[in-house]
Amino acid sequence: MSHIDCDTCIIGAGSGGLSVAAGAAQMGARVVLIEKGEMGGDCLNSGCVPSKAMLAAAKQAHAMTKGAEMGITPTVPDIDFAAVKDHVARSIATIAPVDSQERYEGFGVTVIREHACFTSPDELRAGDTTVKARRFVLATGSRPLVPPIDGIEETPFLTNETIFDLREKPDHLLIIGGGPIGLEMAQAHRRLGCEVTVIEGARALGKDDPELAGQLLSMLREEGIRIEEQAKVTRVSGKAGAIRVETETGAFEGTHLLIAVGREVVTDGLGLEVAHVKHGPKGIAVGADLRSETNRRVYAVGDAAGGLMFTHVAGYHAGVIIRSMLFGLPSKAKTAHIPWATYTDPGLAQVGLTEAEARERHGDALKVIRARFDENDRAIAEGRTEGMLKLMAVKGRPVGATILGPEAGDLIGVWAIAIASGTKLSKIAGAVLPYPSRGEINKRAAGNYFSASLFDNEWVKTAVRAVQRWVP
Repeated sequence: MSHIDCDTCIIGAGSGGLSVAAGAAQMGARVVLIEKGEMGGDCLNSGCVPSKAMLAAAKQAHAMTKGAEMGITPTVPDIDFAAVKDHVARSIATIAPVDSQERYEGFGVTVIREHACFTSPDELRAGDTTVKARRFVLATGSRPLVPPIDGIEETPFLTNETIFDLREKPDHLLIIGGGPIGLEMAQAHRRLGCEVTVIEGARALGKDDPELAGQLLSMLREEGIRIEEQAKVTRVSGKAGAIRVETETGAFEGTHLLIAVGREVVTDGLGLEVAHVKHGPKGIAVGADLRSETNRRVYAVGDAAGGLMFTHVAGYHAGVIIRSMLFGLPSKAKTAHIPWATYTDPGLAQVGLTEAEARERHGDALKVIRARFDENDRAIAEGRTEGMLKLMAVKGRPVGATILGPEAGDLIGVWAIAIASGTKLSKIAGAVLPYPSRGEINKRAAGNYFSASLFDNEWVKTAVRAVQRWVP
């Protein structure tokens, strides 16, 4: 049995853990990183990267069926489903060296590829090594939630951890769950030639703005995706190639089943009780500083911290705790500026408050401004005018933004920065942007905030007429 003393011991080599390890080690701290699975975590190996690679292939296939209005003869693409999965695998393999054990050892991090379990509040065991640390960081991430549906234990099903290994195209994919993961996989498989049925017990995209989420759902249905809402699943049954899902409103049959109802935090097997770390189904009990409420040596980041489950949140959390751990500076995590996106085509992105949330919080002080893509010259030139930007503003500052349209996840960045920095809409309205670009819709929305007060105001018009008499 070997023993290591260090400044920081991190459990989990996903986005949050890797960010903490790289930052701390390169600034002189003694760092141990423990990972029992694949380096890079869920995002690289079974989440963000493979899903976006598959969506990209599906987008290429879909583009071949369009273009008549531009003089391009549509054609039915010949899809090699196994080759699509090869593209997915290559994408993962290309990014993997950035998250590799060798790279982090090059930073001076001691990497241990074993399961970690606390043996006391300031010590843990990983394989045949014990680690004693001044600070511990739990970056254990999450895994697909498999609900206790009647028949689920006897019925073959897929999750995001297994679906990318499937090399034969499903004839009819049944998806339980109408959130971002479910709908992204629904569109990807539909565009790659599968029949797809999405079964959602409540409202699909229930956390997003109902107006724009409803428009996106309509577009997905037009592509041939069957989306059943308010259909609570009561039982699943069948065998490979013949699956049946029963709900309170009817039954659905297909060849494959994907469970995409959410995720659960990974905390089991860590010995958290021995470490005196309070935790529950939603993760580690932490304060705004991301420190454990019951063991001040322990921090949690990303999904383990029990908040928003996004890769970019884990990276943000890493920056928060590095300031605290390495420099002793007060640092707290916030959520108002955190964006998220559903990467369908068109996409749906959100930051800050939705319209309903903003109305509840700000009442009559709220102004809701809309800017449509059918008024954006680049969108018109590309023949992709669907969607809009909805901006929520109070006293000249943005408090929320929702975007439905191609590359919505890229466009939302302006508003994430504006909300995080408290930028006034006048600054965005006054920005000079390249023409023609989709990004101009952000400037137009900011400008629309001032339009009514400037162009429809009689006092302004009177003042301008008066000034014209004296201006040479």
